[in-house]
Amino acid sequence: MLSNLKPLEILLIVAVIVVLFGAKKLPDLARSVGKSARILKSEAKAMKSEGASPAEGSTAPQTAARTIQSAPGDTASARPVSEPERTTSQS
Repeated sequence: MLSNLKPLEILLIVAVIVVLFGAKKLPDLARSVGKSARILKSEAKAMKSEGASPAEGSTAPQTAARTIQSAPGDTASARPVSEPERTTSQS
């Protein structure tokens, strides 16, 4: 469906987006989408590594809090991530 768009149609869609959101809001919108994608990627990677760690024989829970930074060097928007506590015992 998207591959059937002609260059003039794409230009028209971009022009409508600029009119709707305004030229000042678009960089902020793109920046926030990039931050969200970066956070999603890091969380997915963390979930994969957590799934692999019990197979290695490590039973001690991690106590250090992780911090997700939205952009390299940006400490104003960094936030700590609380890890859920395990409530069931493994046999």
